[in-house]
Amino acid sequence: MIRRRTIFTLAAGTAFAAAACTDESTGDEDPADLSMDEFPRNQTLYSTGTAWGPPADWNTVTPGEVTGLNGLGYETLFLFDPNTTELTPWLAESGEWTEELVYTLKLRPGILWSDGEQLTAEDVKYTAELGQIEAVPYANIWDWLASVEAVDDVTVVFTFTEARHQEWNNFLWAEQIVPEHVFSALSEEELLTGANENPVVSGPYTVHSFDQDRLAWARRDDWWATEALGLEVAPKFIVDIVNTSNEVTLNLMAQGELDISNNFLPGIQDLIASNPDLSTYYPEAPYMLSANTAMLIPNTTVEPLNDPEFRRAMAFAIDTGKIVDSVYSGLVAAANPTGLLPIWDKYLDQTVISEVGFSFNTGEAASILAAAGYEDADGDGFVETLNGDPIEFKLNVPTGWTDWEEAARSMAGDLRNAGINVVEEFMDAGAVDDARTTGDFQLMLNNWSGTSHTPWTHYRYLFQLPVLDSQSTANFSRWTNEAAWALTEELAATAAEDPRYQEILSELQRHALVDMPAIPVWYNGAWSQVNNSVWTNWPSEEGESPKVFPSMWNSLWNMGAIYMLTELKLAE
Repeated sequence: MIRRRTIFTLAAGTAFAAAACTDESTGDEDPADLSMDEFPRNQTLYSTGTAWGPPADWNTVTPGEVTGLNGLGYETLFLFDPNTTELTPWLAESGEWTEELVYTLKLRPGILWSDGEQLTAEDVKYTAELGQIEAVPYANIWDWLASVEAVDDVTVVFTFTEARHQEWNNFLWAEQIVPEHVFSALSEEELLTGANENPVVSGPYTVHSFDQDRLAWARRDDWWATEALGLEVAPKFIVDIVNTSNEVTLNLMAQGELDISNNFLPGIQDLIASNPDLSTYYPEAPYMLSANTAMLIPNTTVEPLNDPEFRRAMAFAIDTGKIVDSVYSGLVAAANPTGLLPIWDKYLDQTVISEVGFSFNTGEAASILAAAGYEDADGDGFVETLNGDPIEFKLNVPTGWTDWEEAARSMAGDLRNAGINVVEEFMDAGAVDDARTTGDFQLMLNNWSGTSHTPWTHYRYLFQLPVLDSQSTANFSRWTNEAAWALTEELAATAAEDPRYQEILSELQRHALVDMPAIPVWYNGAWSQVNNSVWTNWPSEEGESPKVFPSMWNSLWNMGAIYMLTELKLAE
């Protein structure tokens, strides 16, 4: 039973964490007998940076942002390793295409749900069939999945109408398996919007308790991976604290009352230089691994943002180096013009990039505008539309996202210098989400093209069709390029070993650079700052340290971040 308690607020975090630091334990305590403020410090990992409000629900079908829900609680069939760009079995023991349109999956035997029930092929079948509900995020698999059969307790056979290798791999590592014996009793409305309190999970932790400013997880003694893979998560408890301000987080990190922060912390490089207990993945710039690509999104239904040449001029106008150096002080890296993350460098077509790529050049931006017919007829320093109407675009980012606010100011200034009238405007994060979904915006920043097993996800993000009234996950620019989308669909069905795979990627890189449906600016960091005074052996590029994402972000657990918890050691 999850316990909800009224405990210290974040402002009092210093007091409770310091008190906990004095407690040591043999580890024999029953977690159910302890409240959050009684967790021994030498058994507890304190984190922050992923939650911006109190936990609202534990619904994994339409997930929110409950830290650890998907990874600590629910798990996937495979993990994706960004270092090798390969999938490795997790809940699954194996999986292979046994026929051209048939995929056979074998589960590991002996996996138990947290209520003691066995995890079987029926759970996998049920999870896949949930996608037949249109509102489930992975409903698209049923456009090319014909049937799922649970042959026995550990064998599942998937039969397809089309073998979409890249898209299917995405399901295997990105979607959590849920317990059929629990979820089948729920109505469709409960499945989609219910709180799912007291979640029955397969992962290494269960929800212990929560309050307005924090959520606690407790380690399971019967996690399947301990016997099957020899893995054991080191912290007995994980307490995730709601993120309220950079100042509070920096203070708690410096004092050793937080072990890991996964939010952007301006000036962290200076604090690291003065505090030997603090570290990041890289000891120097860019300090963080790259997690996703921050891009300027133009609404291509708005004139003249509907003109690829106008958008191309914008790409040349933006000084990415200034954002990297001045806004982020080297904490991020400039994006490649394609927007493809560094893990996909082997797919870059340098010939295409040299022919149609871009780099900061205000003069070139002005030349492109002039060649396309855009003039400053009234002499105010800004070009007008081809019909002579004035241009004034708003660039929206969420208020309080201080790094993005500064980046928006920088970009808007660059665009004005090139003759394009753009003004930054900061809005409530929810309003930004609504505007992005409905298309009620002119320019905005977005970073939803992130680390995955395949560049297919990047081009789905750019070119997905059809354009709907509500765009929830992709093609926020609302640009229509039938040829690029057809290539993206072909890529989804092409194995990475097929020579055609690179040919498609080269064609897609050309489409993206000629059309500019989104303008890549920088690689957003996998923000992670750690304190080594209680827990050590954090992921790092140095020495024999683990080479995984040091992050509590939900999607990164499936990319190997779960290994971080199995490698941690107590400081001596």
